[in-house]
Amino acid sequence: MSIKYATDETYDELVSEGVVIVDFFSKTCGPCKMLAVVLEELDDEFPFLNIVKVDVDECPKRSEEFKINGIPDVYYYKDGKIIAHETGFDSKDMIMARLTEILY
Repeated sequence: MSIKYATDETYDELVSEGVVIVDFFSKTCGPCKMLAVVLEELDDEFPFLNIVKVDVDECPKRSEEFKINGIPDVYYYKDGKIIAHETGFDSKDMIMARLTEILY
């Protein structure tokens, strides 16, 4: 899969199936840029994983709905339900541990 960028209108559809990591980010956020590199690596290594990025500046409705106050803000979904939520930068190892919990 490739990383997809959500809009306020496409968000629900993009998180509805499978295991999804949603990254609320801003283009000017340093930790967001670091997380983007980690997510790109995960995208290359795990084709079953869906990664959705939400630019908080371009998706105000979703940012408000999720009360995004700090970024990066990451939600983990499984089949349309939020399973976990983390705010701030997480290393690849931390994200892998979270995915292991969700999958197994």
